[in-house]
Amino acid sequence: MLHAWFTNRVFLSWFLACLIAQCTKITLGTIRQRRFDFRWILGTGGMPSTHAAGVTALSTSVARHVGVDSALFAATLVFTVITLFDAQGVRRWSGRQAQILNKMLEDIYFKRRIQEERVKEFLGHTPIEVFAGMGVGVATALVVG
Repeated sequence: MLHAWFTNRVFLSWFLACLIAQCTKITLGTIRQRRFDFRWILGTGGMPSTHAAGVTALSTSVARHVGVDSALFAATLVFTVITLFDAQGVRRWSGRQAQILNKMLEDIYFKRRIQEERVKEFLGHTPIEVFAGMGVGVATALVVG
């Protein structure tokens, strides 16, 4: 059964686009920070967007295999648009709110000695990270076929 998944070009396009984007993100993070962080393997945020790469590869591959006039392509396109909006919009602003909360916690800690866990700040993507992910997705889908 596993063999069937990896002979499915639509699935393979999605999988490889996600793998390429995540490996690129890990490589860029390692170069930028001059160290490896295991959290980057499954972490969210960063350049390029793995979400954008995966869903764009999925939509591009479905379009190539069943056509843009199919119901399946319409469904994957809607899924892609929602995911891209979420990756850049909702998740990004949730991360911004986390930054503000962390600043508030620092202020409280230094004034009253209250210790709290920090809230994760990097949930979403900037528009450029989303577009870079989309580029990875389209390129991967076109190469895989």
